[in-house]
Amino acid sequence: MTELTYCNGEIRSGQELSISVLDAGFVQGVTVSEQLRTFGGKLFALDEHFARLRRSLEVVGLQDIDLDNLRAEAGVIASHNHSLQQPGDDIGLTIFVTPGSPPVLKRSVEAERSVGMFTTPLPFHRWADNYANGVSLVVTSVRQVPANCWPPELKCRSRMHYFLADREAQNARPGARALLLDQEGFIAEASTASVLVYREAEGFVAPRPEKVLPSISVGMLRKLAETLEIDCIHRDITIDDVRSANEVLLMSTSPCLLPVTSIDGDNIGSGEPGPVFTKLLAAWSSHVETDIVGQARQFAYRG
Repeated sequence: MTELTYCNGEIRSGQELSISVLDAGFVQGVTVSEQLRTFGGKLFALDEHFARLRRSLEVVGLQDIDLDNLRAEAGVIASHNHSLQQPGDDIGLTIFVTPGSPPVLKRSVEAERSVGMFTTPLPFHRWADNYANGVSLVVTSVRQVPANCWPPELKCRSRMHYFLADREAQNARPGARALLLDQEGFIAEASTASVLVYREAEGFVAPRPEKVLPSISVGMLRKLAETLEIDCIHRDITIDDVRSANEVLLMSTSPCLLPVTSIDGDNIGSGEPGPVFTKLLAAWSSHVETDIVGQARQFAYRG
């Protein structure tokens, strides 16, 4: 059997999708997207991802996409493609929507938009060791895109600032990831990940929700933190808050939760993954009925 993809209303057999070089997603980077993953072959937090996708499409004026049908087709593709994997493995699912060709480049009334879905193996090798060794962050000069450019709630593929920030971080400390500040100098996010700090006196502290992308992973962490009787608040976070935190965490869809052990070369806490991270990761694994660390180690280097 071969993998399935989705393109403009059709499920297709085969791994390849194509998009016109005249499409606004290519020419202008105007691409709304969602990245999901499976646990045990089932798409995780499907309702939340599609709610965020709906809002992003509203922001760019593409409200006429049939999201109910797209959701159903996503389930078909994920189930089929997961069945082709090794037992115990999982996959990532990418959904993207573009407006089609910009008006200045349109040659006809066709191809008003591009809607696609495809799956990929989860790149466990990128983060499998981070659960035990932690992640290093570098505060970069590249800032988060301000809200007067596009709203923080828009999940899109226009990520040049991430690329430049990570490049700067790598040049400063090989292997480190970028930490971006907002225009006021407060913590915004890491490249492709949300940032939370844990302080014994406050519990978890996250950036103000109106300033950052609504994170589905942070929503999950809040639920788990509640079961562990740990508070979670939102406020502006300073660099000093990060440096003096007991623990700092990164959250994103595929790795779920990673510990930060240093910033600009200085240790966070003990310089090792902390006990709160360990408890939360265990609770997350229990919730999704998957040994998150064990799976990552098992499939980090697929043959």
